[in-house]
Parts: sequence; C-alpha cells; structure tokens
Amino acid sequence: MSSFGIFIRGVLMGAADIVPGVSGGTIALITGIYGTLLNSIRCFDIECLKQVLRGDIRGAWDHVNGRFLTALLLGIATSILSLARLVSWLLQDYPVPLWSFFFGLVLASALVLLRQIEGWSVLRTLYLAAGAAVALWVALSPVVTLELGLVAVFLSGFIAICAMILPGISGSFILVLLGMYATVLSALRSFDVLFILVFASGAAAGLICFSRFLHWLLRRAYQETMAVLTGFLFGSLAVVWPWKKVLDWVVGSHGELKPAQQVPVFPSEYWSISGQDPTVALCLGLMLAGFLGVWLIDSRWGGSRINLQ
Repeated sequence: MSSFGIFIRGVLMGAADIVPGVSGGTIALITGIYGTLLNSIRCFDIECLKQVLRGDIRGAWDHVNGRFLTALLLGIATSILSLARLVSWLLQDYPVPLWSFFFGLVLASALVLLRQIEGWSVLRTLYLAAGAAVALWVALSPVVTLELGLVAVFLSGFIAICAMILPGISGSFILVLLGMYATVLSALRSFDVLFILVFASGAAAGLICFSRFLHWLLRRAYQETMAVLTGFLFGSLAVVWPWKKVLDWVVGSHGELKPAQQVPVFPSEYWSISGQDPTVALCLGLMLAGFLGVWLIDSRWGGSRINLQ
C-alpha cells in the first residue's frame, strides 16, 4: 500500500473522528487497514524501548511500522485541523441536515460491519443486542460536565481515543457526553498548543493501553467481538438521528444554554416542539449521500477479515 493511499485513509479517519457518532475505527475497518493499525500500535513495547535506548532508531522505526503510522497520522491531523472550524460552524447553524448526513454514514457503517460476522448463533445475536443496548444507553445518558483542568483534558483524551479506535464507538460522542467536545473543537480552532499536547498525551496513553486489550479480544473471540462492536454501531444511530427533543439543559462555559440530554423524535414532533421546518426531503437526500459514500468506500477497499499478528 502506498504512503499516499495510507494518507487518504488517514484523512477519512480524521474526518470521521471529528464527528459525534462516527468512528474513525469504522473507517479503518472498511478501508482494510484496521489490523495493520492495531498491530503497529501494539509494537510500542519493551522491545521498541530497548532499541531506542541502544540508539537503533531505524530498528525501532521498522519495528513500529513507522512509515505506515506517519502517513496515517499526517492524514488524520490534516483532516482534523482543516475540518474543525467547518464542522463547528455546521453544527451551530445547520445541525439537522448535518446530523442527517452523519446518520447515513453510521447506518451504512453498521451494515458493513454486520457483513463481517459469520456463523450466526443465538449467542452472537445476544452479543449484538447487548452492544446495541449499551450504545443506546450511552446515547440517551445526560451529559457529564467535567471541571476544566489539565487532568480532565488528559483523561478526556485517554477515554475518547479508546472509543475512536473501536468500530462503532464514536470518540467525539464520548467527548460530547463528557462535556468536552466544544472545548476540544475550540482548542483546535485556536490552536491552543498546551491543551492539544495534554489531550494528545492522554490519547497516546489510552491508545497504547487499549489497543492491546482489543487485539487480545479479536484474537480469541473474533466473531463475538465483532457482534458487540456492530451492536454498538446500531445503537449509536440514536446519537446521530437528526430530529431530537431536549430533555435537560446545562449552562456552557460562556453562560449559554446547551443541551444536556436529548431523545430522538419524529420530524412532525420536532416541528411542533421547535417550530422549525424539519426539511425532510433535504435530510433524506443527505442520509442517502452519506450511506452511498460509505458503501463506495467499502466497495473499493473493504470486504476482508481483520488481519492480526
């Protein structure tokens, strides 16, 4: 695989990671690099540290598949830094059409993951249902407000990255639940170096720890793990449903009211509650566009089982 091809996959992952409800791990899976990503992250181990301490930088670079990770991280960083302002603006001014597009992305991703599961049984169906139930519970949970501080920033990065590498779990949505999503977007827009470094440190620590656990699960119970992850993705559709009813509010950092808990409603109820046109035709078109986008990506790069070492 060329470095440019890896970079483009990184761009797609970064675009997904910045969206609440869409997982960069899902993009990695359907573009055929998920196994390589997990294997590369796992190689940040004692052997890698020994090579660095011996001064064998080239050996350490090859050990962690440095060419792959560099191209991928450049793509992710390029996408996140360039899209943060755009996504923030769209969420502020055009939330319903934007969530509609996200809904199509997530629905197609769920169906792509569903195709990865073989040999259906009652137990695997229960795993799927359990994953969906957990994701739905998380989706309908009220937002937790973390007190801002560098420790909270580090922990947010640690927790969010664990979700970001899971197909079906959105790290951005975890940030929403932690009350940190707008804060992180603001830091990216203003390029707050200290905030970004602390958040990235937490993310790096979480990535190294959690990737090993996930690799262990996939090696020992691949189909069951995929069933749970697919359930997560189906359950997260409640997060990206475009028409929502706000049940509770919190006061934001600048004194503005922000939704703390929301539930999906039909477009007609949304209209009666908000007084705003639900723009059903436009939203259905954007759902279809998002769905076809993922389906085309999967047709080009997907279809294979995760290859783990």
